[in-house]
Formats: sequence, C-alpha cells, structure tokens
Amino acid sequence: MANYYFRSNYGGGLSGGGFSLFTPVIKILLITNVAIFVAQYLFLGFLTVGGMSVQRLLMAYFALQPVESGFFYPWQLVSYQFMHGGLWHLFFNMLALWMFGSELESIWGSRRFLIFYLLAGIGAGLAQIAVGAAFPGYGGPTVGASGAIQGVMIAFGLMFPDRPIMMFPIFFPIPAKIFVFIWIGVDLVAGLMGNDGVAHFAHLGGALTGYLLLRFGDQAGIFGFFDKLRDMMSGGGGRKVFGNKRKIYDIREANSYGQRQESGVSSWFRAKTSNDGNRAITQEEIDTILDKIAKTGYGSLSEEEKRTLMEASKKL
Repeated sequence: MANYYFRSNYGGGLSGGGFSLFTPVIKILLITNVAIFVAQYLFLGFLTVGGMSVQRLLMAYFALQPVESGFFYPWQLVSYQFMHGGLWHLFFNMLALWMFGSELESIWGSRRFLIFYLLAGIGAGLAQIAVGAAFPGYGGPTVGASGAIQGVMIAFGLMFPDRPIMMFPIFFPIPAKIFVFIWIGVDLVAGLMGNDGVAHFAHLGGALTGYLLLRFGDQAGIFGFFDKLRDMMSGGGGRKVFGNKRKIYDIREANSYGQRQESGVSSWFRAKTSNDGNRAITQEEIDTILDKIAKTGYGSLSEEEKRTLMEASKKL
C-alpha cells in the first residue's frame, strides 16, 4: 500500500496560487472516509445484531469479497473504497489523496475527477477479484482507497512528470515520473513474492485503470457517457463540462500552474513579453488547448499554446 511519500513544491492553498487547499471533491472524500472509519470503529463496533457484531456485518456486506466466497455483491466495488483497516491505513491514504488529487481536481474539475477516482477504484477491485479467482487462497476481504489513489498518482506522474517528489526514506527530491515507476515496481515485486496481507495487485489494477482513463478515456467516450447520463437524469438541462464559466476557470488555473512551474527569465517570461498579444484568439483555439491540458497535461503545450492561453486569460 502506498503509505509513505511526501511531495515538495505543492501549489495548493498558496496565496494567489489559484489552487484550493481542499478542493470540493477531495474535501467530501476526506470527510466521508473519516466519518465511516469513526462510525465503524468507535460506535458500530460495540453494537450487535442477532449476536453478531455490526462491524463484522459491515465487513461481510461492504468490504470487497472474493467471488467464490458467496458474499460478493456488485456494490462492494465502490463501498470497499471507503472502508479502512486501521488508523494508519486511513491516514496515509487520505494524505496521499490530498497531496496528489487536489491539483488534478483543480485542473480537471470536480465531476471529472470524481468519476476518474471511482473508476480507478473499481478497476483496482476488479483486478483483485481476478487475481483471487486465478490463484485461490490469495484473495480475501479487501478494504481501502489505495487502488483508487494509485490511479490518481499515475495520472499526476504523467501530467506533471518533472514535479519533484520526496519519498520516505529517500530524503531528496526525485521527478514524479520516477517516483511513480518506483512505487509500481515495489507493488509488483511485493505482489509476486507472496500474500503479505496487502492487495498489491489491486494497487496495480488501479494504476493501470488510471493510465487507461487518462490516455483513452475521452476517445473511448467514457467521460462523455457520464455527461449524457447526467443530462438524462437532469432532464437535459445539465451544464456542459467545458461551458464558458468552466473555461474561464480552466484558463486561469492553467496559467497559475504555468507561472509556478517556470522561474527567472524563462520561456513563460518570454511569452509574457511577446508582442503578439493583440491578435484575435478564437474560442476554438481555447477549446483545443484546454482539451489538450485535460488529456496530456500543461507540460505538453507548445510555447505558442502557452502564450495563447495566457493572452486569453488576460482578456477575461
């Protein structure tokens, strides 16, 4: 389980930085996970129904159970993500969620981030079930948000590959892309070495799902499907993901991130002092740039695209 890592140079919550310390979905996830943990261990653990502990009943029906156990139910693919096996398990998962997820939610938007997070957790659960079915005795009741968070981590590593990370017990910064590969390698080796009580293949399943969603989620229509589903449930009146308000937010967030990424007499400074700021910028150009950020990150933009984005934000 991805327990010990600390990220340096984090932009969330800095004055004027553009990113909130606790973004909406991150805040809801933190509160929900903590509330469930407190209820499970401090209150429900002392209650019984028909002579059986309520906590054991919760584990039986809401933890992710192997299919062959006879206690598997489809809703467990979501519910297991909000249950944890102990205080440190909860603490480190929530720390990682906050550190790596806040910036992604700020750029993607809350709804897209929530869909990504839950689908990564479901992918992790399916991987755990598949490995348990293929290797009897490996699987068991599974709880925790680690699989979903692994998906978030790999998305962060791909979007911000050169962001410095410090990982305990290595007290020097390494690029995010290297950190992600190291952690995936640790999970793979630990999973192959045997059953140590940690769902390493669930972690790998979450990472793989996160990668696939980031690379192919839009092309496959996955996020579009949830857009249509939301519109159907709201009678067709749902707000489009990239409506005007969202575009203003995205432009300002992307520029805030770009300004933090660069320092000194950099390419960003040169873009700011360019002489082509008076040219007309079309909505189609902005749409294309924002879609590119959503798919491959701010770092994938060309200097011309960064310049266009900055000029557009100055005119908002």
